[in-house]
Amino acid sequence: MSAYARMSAEERRAEYAKVQKTYQELKGLGLQLNMARGKPGKAQLDLVSDIFDLMQRPEDYVSDGIDVRNYGELAGLPAARRLFADILDCRPEQVFVGGCASLQLMYDTVSKAYTHGLLRSPRPWCREETVKWLCPSPGYDRHFKVTESFGFELITIPMTDEGPDMDAVEEAVKDPAVKGMWCVPKYSNPDGIIYSQETIRRIAALRPAAPDFTVMWDNAYCIHEFEGEYVPFPDILSLCAEAGNPDMVVEFASTSKITLPGAGISCFACSEANMAYLEKLLTVQIISFDKVNQQRHVLYLKDKAHTLALMRRHAAIMAPKFRCVADALEREIAPLEIASWRRPTGGYFVSLNAMPGTARRTLALCKEAGVTMTGAGATFPYGKDPQDSNIRIAPSLPPVEELEQAMAVLCTCLKLSALEKLAEG
Repeated sequence: MSAYARMSAEERRAEYAKVQKTYQELKGLGLQLNMARGKPGKAQLDLVSDIFDLMQRPEDYVSDGIDVRNYGELAGLPAARRLFADILDCRPEQVFVGGCASLQLMYDTVSKAYTHGLLRSPRPWCREETVKWLCPSPGYDRHFKVTESFGFELITIPMTDEGPDMDAVEEAVKDPAVKGMWCVPKYSNPDGIIYSQETIRRIAALRPAAPDFTVMWDNAYCIHEFEGEYVPFPDILSLCAEAGNPDMVVEFASTSKITLPGAGISCFACSEANMAYLEKLLTVQIISFDKVNQQRHVLYLKDKAHTLALMRRHAAIMAPKFRCVADALEREIAPLEIASWRRPTGGYFVSLNAMPGTARRTLALCKEAGVTMTGAGATFPYGKDPQDSNIRIAPSLPPVEELEQAMAVLCTCLKLSALEKLAEG
């Protein structure tokens, strides 16, 4: 029973009046703060804007004897493939380098499966009576929208402290209509969970009924620690190959939160057999992605060691923001026992679980007070949180001073919605 729940009805009414007064004062500030998405803040963008100072000499436009300004190299510059392979601990020949958005590559992979089928597909997915997809939740709303847009039936898989509930996953893949699963394996969006070694091993060893079941391994935060040292992570491609599933996984990554979100580079990594199949489809679609930008990133990031050094500079900007969130919640909410949350050490989000039945009301109050956050339900398939509880906090964009104001609003709104819920009886 929460501290609020232990109050008498009269005490709660007095508390509500007090919190309501604070809320009106915060509304009077006329705030316009946005914490809806995990955007890097201005200080982070300024940190890496010197990337545009590169490529001033003619020789900078040549990589491995390739003129990066011209057509060709569909799978990306060899040097860019080596860079991502170094970061992901896989082999360059397993890497395809694309444009600025890994989400585009994810969408395109699902689209190709829908129109043509994947390497081991008996038929294109558009010819299947039903396509089902596993969605570990809370999860990334844009993932869910991709598969929902193709009419797939989305199946919620609960998240645990070690990653997706693997008992539920292993049971679900017995259905041949289940064609794949979304995964954010390191600092998951939004919980910040690092999949355990056991969870990763069980994913690699899955025996799905569908021969073309595909794990979409979105390793978006593979080097994104903001507290502590870099945490090495297993190469899922090798583990799947060792388990007899070399073609079951497609891994994705990008520099969106390493350099510039709108002007970075991205990649997918997969088995060489998958690579040959996907390249054959992609060659109809595009001659090559932006190799000038690929070269710019190769010159700027150089290798994994240099990239990790850059990420430590990002961490110095990010860490105070996450401390601001955690400190506010510990100070204002923990004593009331009306919400729980995780304190991640990397990634871009804090996942908060409010009193069931109050997330939507909390976020509506926040918006009314000038603080925009990710919509209620967004972290679940179809935007429907069965508990109306999960709230995704994205601290990265505002400076700390604004974040303190935003957290004051959020904490006040959490209190109001909890008191209102308790008043319902």
